[in-house]
Order: sequence, then structure tokens, then C-alpha cells
Amino acid sequence: MRRAPSAAQEPREVAIRFSVTITLILVLSAVGLTYEIAAGRVLAPFFGTSLLTWTTVIATVLGGFSLGSALGGIIAERPRDTALRNVRNALVATAVLMAVSPTLLGVVHGMGARGTDGMMFSVFIVFFPASVCVTLPSPLLAKLAIEARPGREGSSLGFVLAAGSVGAIFGAILAGFVTLPLIGSTATFAACGAVALLCLPFLRGGQPSNPAVTVAAAGFVAFAGLAGSPACQYESGLSCLHVAQRGGEINLVSDGTLQAAEHATSSGVEDDGVGLVLSYTEWLWARMDRDLGREASVLFVGGGGYTLPTKLLETRPEAQAIAVEIDPLVTDVVRLHLPAAARMIARTGYDAGASGARDGRLGIVHADGRVYLNETQQRFDAAVMDAFSSGSVPAHLVTFETFARLREIVNGPVYVNLIDRPDGPLARGVQAILAALYPHVEAVQGEINTRGRTNILFAASRAPLAPLADAPEEYGPTDIADARAFTDDRGWVGHR
Repeated sequence: MRRAPSAAQEPREVAIRFSVTITLILVLSAVGLTYEIAAGRVLAPFFGTSLLTWTTVIATVLGGFSLGSALGGIIAERPRDTALRNVRNALVATAVLMAVSPTLLGVVHGMGARGTDGMMFSVFIVFFPASVCVTLPSPLLAKLAIEARPGREGSSLGFVLAAGSVGAIFGAILAGFVTLPLIGSTATFAACGAVALLCLPFLRGGQPSNPAVTVAAAGFVAFAGLAGSPACQYESGLSCLHVAQRGGEINLVSDGTLQAAEHATSSGVEDDGVGLVLSYTEWLWARMDRDLGREASVLFVGGGGYTLPTKLLETRPEAQAIAVEIDPLVTDVVRLHLPAAARMIARTGYDAGASGARDGRLGIVHADGRVYLNETQQRFDAAVMDAFSSGSVPAHLVTFETFARLREIVNGPVYVNLIDRPDGPLARGVQAILAALYPHVEAVQGEINTRGRTNILFAASRAPLAPLADAPEEYGPTDIADARAFTDDRGWVGHR
């Protein structure tokens, strides 16, 4: 007859210290938020960055957190041995799913995921499972924290909630200011997975995990971080840049959208030494060349490849330019890869954001364009609005308030470059703004691409705009319907 096991033979539950449980909650919350911010960053090269993409990422990850908390609560009610085993398995799964996220996103995109529906599907498939797994341990950890301090349940619960919030804050700061700018998104995902695995030794008690599985997961995470292809050739917290030479052209691509181009050699370059490659820049330059005097002072909101400022200063030796570029990385990449712009920056560029006298003709300001507009006391003869975040203009740069401020500091014409469908919502909103502020507005559009979009260009002025005799053939007048002007309160939400 088999005897029941004595108390000495029963598995002994090993208590986990209160400070350890609180630390684990904080760390896993930080991992979750770092993962969320990195998800929005790595999505940009495939689907751009807009209010819609960030809304989808945030909603999906928060949905995963919610489901993970609910499932974790059920697990926390199971016997301690079973609960700990499930939590350890969740951490292993978290590590693998986070490390594989950028590769899986590329696979889903390569299978044909496109547009808003494809973006939403990709975000759910790639980022939802890891979001569930990373949150699943939290209820058990909260339970252990409360049990560790009998009679002090209220304060223990308060510390649990505070640790989750502090961890989330720390994770967001870590992603935006440290990991994404310094090591890139691919390594950030792998680092999140590695931190999840490092939590395993602190979950003591119950049956030990299978060491082979843990070692295999650690090896996979290390491989993903060290051998995985970076999502970007050059990456910061703001930009994902690639430089590609195609034929005789050097192209600068940001978040999958062609931002600037130069001729790689002198062939095809005009007599003034600066050849414009992209047709939209040719139209803008034709308009500027017709409208502006030899001593013009021009504000460029959006540095991009610095091709238009270079053209202006090369052809007008007495002209001045200020280029406002939010990301210093863009300027660094231009210096490395776009020869004509690099020469102009080296010869006459200066830091216009620093105090002191000007020492050149091309002032460079690394700041948000709207912030610069709000703070500058300088006046200009013209302005070019050519700032992009992925394939669209940042919403706060296409509002009535933005252009009203431009009108205050710019004496002459304002030129605007957009990417939208013909008579699309962005074009209609900007047309309404310009028409309300300027008596003379000209709009043209270029060739429509395979996604049904095109460059739509505006010129707005207090004085009549003279007709162009040598505009690019690809660009012609376009009719844009009346619409509501965008404002800071009700602005552009991005392409759908």
C-alpha cells in the first residue's frame, strides 16, 4: 500500500523576495514599451510613419498587453509549480518572438501586404503575440509581491502598479533616446529578447525549465541580434535611410520613399555644376528661378538632400539660404554620399542654430520645422516647404497656423511639395490653406505612380505669378476641389 508523501517530501515553495518581484515587473514593463516604440520605428520602411501606423501599433500592442494580463491572471491561480513553469515558458516565447519581429515583418511584406489593410494585418501578426507573452508573467509577479508582505497588501499593490508605470516610462525613454539611435531597431528587438531571458534565473521555485530550450532560445536571440540584417543602412530615432546608386544617379531613400537624388558623375550636370535629378525639384527650381532675385534669402523647411539650396547658392552667388532639417543624421549622410551638396555644405555651410555671426551662405538648423518657424525672428524672401516623414508631410507642418506664421516672416512666394492622390485630401486641405492666405495660388501635378499618388506642387504669392516657359513636361496644371483647411486642432491624419 502506497503511503501519502510526508510534509518533508512535498515540493517546497521557494519564496521570491518582494524587491525581486517589483524589479521583474519594472524590467518587463520596460521591455514591453521598448518593444512598442521599436515596432513603430521598424514599420516605417515598409508602411511609412503616420498617425494611422502609430495608432495601429499602439492599439495592437496594448491589446496584447490586455490579453496577456488576463491570461496571466488565470495562470497565477494555478498551483505555484505550474504557474512558474508557464511564466518561464512565456518569457522564452517572448524572447524568440521579439527577436524575430523584424525578419517576420519583412516576410509578411514580401508576401504582398500593402496599404492600410496590409499594414494592420502585418502589425497584428508580427507584434501581437510577443505583446501577449511579455505581459503574461505580471499577474503572478503581482501576486507574489503581495504575498511577500502579509498585512501590507495595499502598499504592496501600490508598488506593483508604480513599478509597471515606471518601467513603461523608462522603456519609452530607453528606446527613443538610447537603443534606436545607437544600435538600431534590429538589435533593439534582440536586446528586448535577451532581457526577457535574463529574468528567468530570478523566478525560483517549482520544476526547473528545460535548459536545452533556454539555451536554444538564447542562441537564437544572439544570432538575430548579431547576424540579422539591419532594417536600415543608416538609422536614428527619426530616420531610416538607405543610399543606392542606380546608373548614374545616387538616390537617398528615407523610410522607403525617395527623398533626394544627385548625378554620380559630371555627365548630365548642367553648366552651373548642379544638375537636378528629380522632376519635382526641376519644377520648383524653374518657379524659383523665375520669381526670385539674385540676392534672395530663402528658407527651406526640410533639408533632405540639400539639392535645391545647393542649386540656389551655386547659381546665385549673392543669395542666402537657411535649411531646417530635423535629423542631423540626414545631413551626415548627405555629406558622405551626395557630392554636390556635400561640397556646398563644406564650402559655405554653417550652424545657424548656434549663436554668433554667420560664417557662410548656407545656414543649417537641426530642429523641427514648426519649432523653428515659431521661434525665428529672421525674415526671408521666399520659403520652400519640402519636409517629409516617410511618404507624407508631418501633420503639424500643413496647418493654417503654420502657413499663417510663414506669411508673417516670408515677404515673397511660398513653394510646397506634397505626395498625394490627384485631388486627394492632403492636396485639398493645403489648397484651402493657401487660398485663404494668398490671392495667387498655382498647383501642378506630376506623373502618377503605381500606388496612385504623385507629387503635387504649389506656389502661393501675394503678387501674380508669371507663367513658366521651361517647366518640366511631366508637370501640368491640376484642379483641386474646395475643402476644409487643416488646423492644429483638426489636421492631416495620413494616407489611408
